Formats: sequence, structure tokens, C-alpha cells
Amino acid sequence: MVRTRFAPSPTGYMHLGNLRSALYTYLYAKRHDGKFILRIEDTDQSRYVEGAVDVIYNTLRDIGMLWDEGPDVGGGYGPYVQSERKAMYKPYAEQLVKAGKAYYCFCTNEELDARREASSAKGEVWKYDKHCLHLSPEEVQKRIAAGEPHVIRQNIPRSGEASFDDVIYGHIAVDCAELDDMVLIKADGMPTYNFANVIDDHTMAITHVMRGNEYLASTPKYNLLYEAFGWEKPVYIHMTPIMRDASHKLSKRDGDAYYEDYLKKGYLKEAIVNYVALLGWNPGDEREFFTLDELKEAFDVTGMAKSPAIFDVNKLTWMNAEYVRRLSPEEFTRHALPYYEQAGVAGMNRDILCRILQPRTEIFTQIPEVVDFLTALPDYDAELFTNKKSKTDAVVSAGVLDFVIPALTALPEWTETALHETLLGMAEARGMKNGTLLWPVRIALAGKMVTPGGAIEIAALLGREESLRRLNFGRSKL
Repeated sequence: MVRTRFAPSPTGYMHLGNLRSALYTYLYAKRHDGKFILRIEDTDQSRYVEGAVDVIYNTLRDIGMLWDEGPDVGGGYGPYVQSERKAMYKPYAEQLVKAGKAYYCFCTNEELDARREASSAKGEVWKYDKHCLHLSPEEVQKRIAAGEPHVIRQNIPRSGEASFDDVIYGHIAVDCAELDDMVLIKADGMPTYNFANVIDDHTMAITHVMRGNEYLASTPKYNLLYEAFGWEKPVYIHMTPIMRDASHKLSKRDGDAYYEDYLKKGYLKEAIVNYVALLGWNPGDEREFFTLDELKEAFDVTGMAKSPAIFDVNKLTWMNAEYVRRLSPEEFTRHALPYYEQAGVAGMNRDILCRILQPRTEIFTQIPEVVDFLTALPDYDAELFTNKKSKTDAVVSAGVLDFVIPALTALPEWTETALHETLLGMAEARGMKNGTLLWPVRIALAGKMVTPGGAIEIAALLGREESLRRLNFGRSKL
């Protein structure tokens, strides 16, 4: 059975790169009727952020990527949090020491820094020099018994080749002479990320490892560990990075790195997931819009790219606008309500707000600025009343408002239907084009040349008292 894993570190919000890794890993498992495992990799306690594990849970659940095994749901391969597995790693490292595939190292940080600086002064690329490799077992035990701080390092062969096959990148081989003896167990007894990663993947029976291509350079060392233990290696599928442009990664500083960033900017989660799925994967046809269930059916690693994916916020915005337009009126209003409240229009007719805003909304955070005129009439210039297309100017507008204001003042009931019949009825009775009458009315009501909705919708939203106040104010400017 296919068993994939998403193994994030609890260091904050969900990066879009991590989100895509989770998504592809999830989709691959589901496409092959396999298991999707969630593992929390918290070996680096210095980077641990309180509450970050809940962020991981909530993000995946919010999207619908439910895991088959994990810290909170259990499974037959737990614990699923690395810090809770601490006791299991060192015995594996000691097994490697006995086999000559790893060794104890007592070099201090100061000693390592000095040797690193000396190497740099010679213009050499420094790697650990196996200084402690040839310590006798007796000396090792003596120093351990004395409480001397130490680590356990992988013993990389001095010569030969370390290689692996990747589904995307093909066969990759590295000269062992170029590889460093990486630390497996740190001085505090915790495993390094690289070592814990291998042990966990094997003991959790992970069959397919999908991760970012920044781990391509480490994978030869991982494979040497698999070989040292005599374990079957997983299938590797490395993903290209997501870039802001050809030379810059997505960054927290620019507010474009995290899933939560885009939720706060008013994007729909469905649009974000759909767009992220297409960053580095092509379905092989012309389709662009996918639900999560449709992605499960369509996803295939043959469609994954070898080149970096460029995150185009304009394309995401376009896609989000399409998703917004496909919402039911009730769904649109539910998403828009916090922004109505922010703008101070939540008490206005929501049916009308939905009708005029949904076709024009790309992201929900645009709403407050778009409807700001409803809560406060802008300071506008009388020149707005002049419009060639509507054949209006100051004189025509003044005349229109002179007969519109009394008619609306006498209106028995202030409804959208009554406003429509009255205003268009007056235009017809006077042989006037609708636009010629409605332009000055809308300008007086809104004080803006461009508005969502026309004069009738705006008047219905504002109500009788505020509409008449604004119409009289507009007439006074002419």
C-alpha cells in the first residue's frame, strides 16, 4: 500500500510551499488508495512556536486534507511527534556505530570553528575531517563515562558514489568525497532532522517521500543510511520551489509566503488550494478549475515540473474572482459580512449589496473601499455631474434634480421597485434617456464617478432620509 507523509515543523503559519507539499502528498496517496500520514517534526526545539501545531491541524482540516494517521488520530506507527519518539533514535545510531557506519565525536564548537576558519583561510571548502573517527572504543567509553559532551556522526565513505533515483529528476549520483559526516545525534540526545527523518520514514513504513528539492543534496546521505541498515529505500519525488519571480523566493516580509496571508487578504481557500495545485503541476489538459475531489482524480506525478513555479498573484486574484462569482448569494454574503461590518454597511439591504458587489469583487478585502461612499459622502467636485455619454452637464443636472427631489420626497414607500418605477417613469414622461436622468441622481447620491450599482440601488441602500439629504446637497453644488 502507498503510504505518504507530510512532516512539517511547528515553526509558525503554513508556508505556501509547505501547503503544496502537503497537497501533493495527500493527492498522491488518495489517487493510489493509500494512506496519508501527518508527522510533526519538532527535533529543533529552538524554532518551536507555541500554537503552531494547532495551525497545522486547523489549516489541513479547513482545506479538507484529513490525515489517516497522526498525533491526534493515532495509528499503528506512533508516536507521530518526533520529540515523543526521542528514545528510539539513539539505539539506531549506536547500531550504526557498532557497524562502523557512524562514530562518536567529542570536538567542541570552538575547535570546529577554528578548523573551519583555517580551512577558509586556505580557500578550501570545509567539511568535518573525521578527527574523532579513530578514537579507540576504550577512550570513547572513558570520555562518555566522564560526562564529556559528544555527538554521533555518520561515517561517510571516503571514496565511491552515493546515488538515488528520483521520479522527477531521474538518477542523481554524488562523489562520497564531497559529502560531510553529518551529525545524527546531537549533544542533547535529540536526533538531527536528517537522521530522525530516515528513521521515522522507515519505521512508519513510508513508501513514497515527497518533499522540496532543497533536500536533493541530502538524499544521498539518507540513502547511505538506508544501505547501512539494510532497509528498503522509499520512492523519492522532489518538488521544485515556489518563487515570487525568477530570482526571489516568497517571503514573510512581503506578506506573500503564507496561506493565512491570503485568507486575511480576502481570498477564498478553495481558490488558494486550486491555484497552489497548479504551481508545478499540469493536469495535461485545458482545465484550470478543480475541487479537492477532482484533484484527487486528476493528480499524476507525470504532470509535475522540473523548473521552479512562479507565484503570480494576478493569476490567483483572477482565479479567486471566478470562485467569488460562482458562490451562491448566501455564501457570498457569509464571506462578505465581516467586510460589511468593517465598512459600516452590515445593516443595509444585503440582497442589494450582494447583487451589486458579487460581480465586481475579486477579493473580499476590496469591499470596504468600494462601498465607502455609502457611509460617508465623499468631498466631490461639481464637475462630476458633466458626462458626455449621458449628455449631462451642470445645467441639465440641476434641472433633473429639480424635478426628481420633489417626486422622491412624495414617494409613498421607499422601495427599490418604487424608486425604479418613479425614476424611469419620469424619464419616459419627459422624453429623456434613462442615463441622462440617472447620472446626476447617482452622482448626488454617491459623490463618485464609479460605483457598484446604479442610482436606484444606491438610493434603496441609503434610505429615504439620507438619499434626500444627499440629493439636496448635490443640487446646492450646481
